[in-house]
Amino acid sequence: MHIESRVPLPEGVETSKTISLTNCSIGTNAMQGRFCSCPPGASALRSDQMVFRAAPAILATSVACLMLSNCAKKHRVATAPPAPAAIRSSETGLASWYGHPYHGRAAANGEIYDMEKLTAAHRTLPFGTFVRVTNLGNGKSVEVRIIDRGPFVAGRIIDLSHAAAQEIEMIGPGVAQVRVDILSLPSLTAAENWFAVQAGAFQDKDRAERLRSSMEREYGSARLVLRKGYPQLWRVLVGREHTEDAANVLADRVRVELGTGFVVRIDEPASPVNGSPVSGSRQ
Repeated sequence: MHIESRVPLPEGVETSKTISLTNCSIGTNAMQGRFCSCPPGASALRSDQMVFRAAPAILATSVACLMLSNCAKKHRVATAPPAPAAIRSSETGLASWYGHPYHGRAAANGEIYDMEKLTAAHRTLPFGTFVRVTNLGNGKSVEVRIIDRGPFVAGRIIDLSHAAAQEIEMIGPGVAQVRVDILSLPSLTAAENWFAVQAGAFQDKDRAERLRSSMEREYGSARLVLRKGYPQLWRVLVGREHTEDAANVLADRVRVELGTGFVVRIDEPASPVNGSPVSGSRQ
């Protein structure tokens, strides 16, 4: 039995090949010039069957290429900048309050301090942070915004405005044991999180410079920061640490030598408000 298969070629050209199914597997056929491409015992395929059988393989290859391409794209991930240092969500300690003579003067963030507004000073929280301060003695609480730096008295963690102190009934005692809970923080980058140790604050610049020079020799980095006001003060800041914990370690060393030292956030100079001088902190 013979099958004649016609294969379409360019226009005007046509040819035919004869395949013997019964003798396809006999080696002598190839020597006699007959067309034989099938393996022993298999049937020859028509050209249309070859196209349909090849289609799944082509489709599988295309899908595999597409998956490899997508995987390559997924693995090209941009490196994220380092996250800002973590800030404690709450702390407990003594609160105090301040009014005159700071009322009407520039706070550390540049705005004018109004003691009848609900604001506060903190040594390390970013300006614009909102916190809830709870008087642990009577359970009363008040929400305030951080605009200033302080207090620079051992054991105290926050300085409240006169109005905020009234809200939690601590005007008479002057100080109270409180819990400070963070409600919201401004957006910060890693580059904005730097801390130092305030080793002293002086009205006399020469005294401040002598301490700064001594601290620089001892710790490698120290600078003066002017707090404008009445009176103006020269603050001596030691070190430049990227985390508050590292700054606390440095503060322990400074306290051994000087007997004092407070961890503070390093703030960029604030813009004057209504032409008023910029304050670095209250002390």
